[in-house]
Amino acid sequence: MTGLIYRMRLSEILGVLWTNTKKLRSAMFTIGSVVALAYVMGDSGQTLALGLFFAGVGALYPYLAPVLGWIGTYVTGSDTSANILFSNLQSGVGAEIGPGSHLGTDSMRALLVGSNAAGGVVGKMISPQSLTIAATAIGIPGTESVILRRIIGWSFVLLALLCVTSGLMSTPVLSWLLP
Repeated sequence: MTGLIYRMRLSEILGVLWTNTKKLRSAMFTIGSVVALAYVMGDSGQTLALGLFFAGVGALYPYLAPVLGWIGTYVTGSDTSANILFSNLQSGVGAEIGPGSHLGTDSMRALLVGSNAAGGVVGKMISPQSLTIAATAIGIPGTESVILRRIIGWSFVLLALLCVTSGLMSTPVLSWLLP
């Protein structure tokens, strides 16, 4: 459509499309592979098993809730996909541990689902798709590992801060932050 707006010939449009397809072929392969892996993990029950493993910690669970979103986004490459994978699980865990908590069921469910989403945002920076797109966009495809090594520490720091904040929000210390 852009080529037509700029009144390019069809041969020029196809040439630009071919050039960009060649440039992005490794990015397309990486994204396709990770999305396929996410479907396999979801359909085989691996994501559910991972969530249930974390949920086994009981009252300490709010401190770990962002980790599921972080892992989910790393695996799927999408915060939205991680929320689809784990939001129902987070809500279910909130319903289980909420009655015995300071927050109650509804607020605990909201906290855990929100923590999942926040953890997903932090996981986006290290997802293979994001790294591939970033490396390709700045003209250095194949350097995803270099970019990952530069940012993974920051991802861990931000995840740790989210975990502490989420956990403290489940206690009287920071529960006033919840609506």
